[in-house]
Amino acid sequence: MDDERSKPWGWTVSQREIIESLRAAPLLARLEPAQLERVAARTTRLTLAAEQSLFLQGDAAERFFLVCAGQMQLYRLAPDGARKVIEIVSPGQTFAEALMFLNRPSYPVCASALAPTELIAIDAADFAAMLRESVDTCFLLLGALSQRLRGLIGEIDHLTLHTASGRLARYLLERLPPERRALRLEVPKGVLASRLSIQPETLSRALRQFVDAGVIALEGRHVTLLDRPRLVELAALEPGLGPE
Repeated sequence: MDDERSKPWGWTVSQREIIESLRAAPLLARLEPAQLERVAARTTRLTLAAEQSLFLQGDAAERFFLVCAGQMQLYRLAPDGARKVIEIVSPGQTFAEALMFLNRPSYPVCASALAPTELIAIDAADFAAMLRESVDTCFLLLGALSQRLRGLIGEIDHLTLHTASGRLARYLLERLPPERRALRLEVPKGVLASRLSIQPETLSRALRQFVDAGVIALEGRHVTLLDRPRLVELAALEPGLGPE
């Protein structure tokens, strides 16, 4: 990894702050204090500019990552160079950690920043060695990874069996819990469309349909929820709702 990506953050980050960032990540939250200190001591702090690459598909997977600020996209490249966005990673989330269980792993996707982003890079070999020393910790981590896998299977089901409107409705509902009525779409529409496995023009039509139906109000990237029950219906995909 080049020096530009590995330069210090723009603010002073203490060891304690690194530990707190690690503890806040669901995957790492159950580590013992001594384990958190060990992990923190072997981290590298990275900063990426918007659209800057972190790694490419096929690169040796020597580290996994925690997003502290900003946003990352994980994607695969088609033979024609088109990107298929697999996952959007937000602050508090980790990625590429499951690869530590493989022999001589390589990253199966590319990763780049969607916005200026700060990351903590964690040495995968050292983390795996720590897991071998603690069966309990290993099982806790495997449990967390299994839960994520179940979520991904559910997401695949949703993307393959539901309409474009249903996919968009679910995406919005996941980001609009009952106490919230507004959000800002943090990713470009092209990236969001790829993430939902639809064409950008289909996403635009679905958004316009929601606006025309009085489900949401849309101003630029700002979405205001007007009719939650109707959005729930759209997410449940009643027949005939919305474009394919």
